[in-house]
Amino acid sequence: AHKDSIGTGSVIRPGDVQRMTAGTGIRHSEFNNSSKEPVHFLQIWIEPEKLGLAPGYEQKHFDASSMENRWCVVACPDGSNGAVTVHQDVRLLVSKLAQGKTIDFTLAENRQAWMQVARGSVSLNNTLLDQGDGVAITDLDIFRVTATEDSEVLLFDLPQ
Repeated sequence: AHKDSIGTGSVIRPGDVQRMTAGTGIRHSEFNNSSKEPVHFLQIWIEPEKLGLAPGYEQKHFDASSMENRWCVVACPDGSNGAVTVHQDVRLLVSKLAQGKTIDFTLAENRQAWMQVARGSVSLNNTLLDQGDGVAITDLDIFRVTATEDSEVLLFDLPQ
């Protein structure tokens, strides 16, 4: 669950992506809303491209089918195609890969990537990565991700 000093409060469920801009000041908390079930979520901090932004909050849900065995953009600078808006030159993509499935990604010129394995285990160009592993991708134009078990992967497309 999320609560903050600008009056926003919500429960974050599987498939939800939340963006909070701290900007000129905000107090907030994230906590397990269940007294019985464990929680698993990633909190990621991205510095904005400029200082002094107004505090803000945005949360959107993405159906599992939109990211099954393909990349789904869940955050980007212009908030296009249902993504949350990020105040930086970064795109966050998510894929839920079934065991044995493969997806490729092509980096545009002057781009790099960070890949984080949120769940499961994948092979990145034949290098095994397990849940919790992250890797910087700087010298590849195209790379291949293959799930060695059912997995969820986050990919940050970043400027060099």
